[in-house]
Amino acid sequence: MLAAGFLAALLPLPALAQYAAPAAPIQTGNEPGYNQGKGGIDSYPSPGAIRYVLSRDPQDRRIDMFMGDWHESMPRTMHGSMVARDILTKGENFAPPEKGAILQYLNFEAYATLGPGASTPPDHLTQQQEVYYVVGGTGTLLAGGALAHLHKDVAVLMPANLEFTFSNTGDDPLAMYVLNEPVPPGFKVNDKMLVIDERQARIRTATPDDPYILPGASGHWAHVCRELFARRDGLAAMSSVLTVEFRPMTMGEPHSHNPGQEEIWTQLEGTSLAFESAQLRLQKPGMAYMIRPDGTSTHSNTNVGNTTIKLLYNVEGVLYVPAAGAVLPKCKVCPADEK
Repeated sequence: MLAAGFLAALLPLPALAQYAAPAAPIQTGNEPGYNQGKGGIDSYPSPGAIRYVLSRDPQDRRIDMFMGDWHESMPRTMHGSMVARDILTKGENFAPPEKGAILQYLNFEAYATLGPGASTPPDHLTQQQEVYYVVGGTGTLLAGGALAHLHKDVAVLMPANLEFTFSNTGDDPLAMYVLNEPVPPGFKVNDKMLVIDERQARIRTATPDDPYILPGASGHWAHVCRELFARRDGLAAMSSVLTVEFRPMTMGEPHSHNPGQEEIWTQLEGTSLAFESAQLRLQKPGMAYMIRPDGTSTHSNTNVGNTTIKLLYNVEGVLYVPAAGAVLPKCKVCPADEK
């Protein structure tokens, strides 16, 4: 009965996402109603346009290549004295050369810790910038004369060329997820770090007339999205960094992504059931995945437990949206003719 009910919940599947360009640059990226009344980047008007392949996807058995887990990574040093373990690394969106090597637009995603009482030597980023999302411990981050107090659910956007120092002021490891993105030539970086407490971030609002959104959710049926940073806040390769909560016994709207859309889902709290292409995986804290952006492979996450779970979301790339009637670009490992 459970299997039959779960499969029934997947049908019918929805349309491709339509991405809205952000408004003029502002400082926080958290104004109320960012996507209200426009469909937003997190809502579909109907479930009528999902595309199916007529035969089995030859790549679906490789879905684990598109996932990473910091628990399986060797440690490396970062910023002098932080210990980092990679989750996802540089590679190829369609044919990763090794497990987790799927990134073409982001440099890496890692899990990093700083020991109790430790500090990093002064450091700065060159032609790259980083987003930090703290998940444990307490500490400070000094950058450009400003001091940020770090604790669980604080996020920081650290621009290139700004000298900074981390300090652990507690008795437990200061732990965080790190998203590192390249800064292209000529890109105007911020002159100071941006800091936001996720608990104070505004929740995105769904289109008022969308009949598929659960009460209180932001979109995709059940996503409760809090926006941390957006392109207008100074992101370069990334266009959005969010946290997404799933309340008990809810599932996200299954959907696909087009070439040029590199969307990463990282489990922060709880365990979800990740629906990827034609397969299911348990996704535990520390694990991240990207669905292959071929316009056909479908993904979503489901909370089958009795407590709220949370994931970190980031998306980068071209954000290609085909015109009406357009044919999706072919990729060398996509199903033949994208039926």
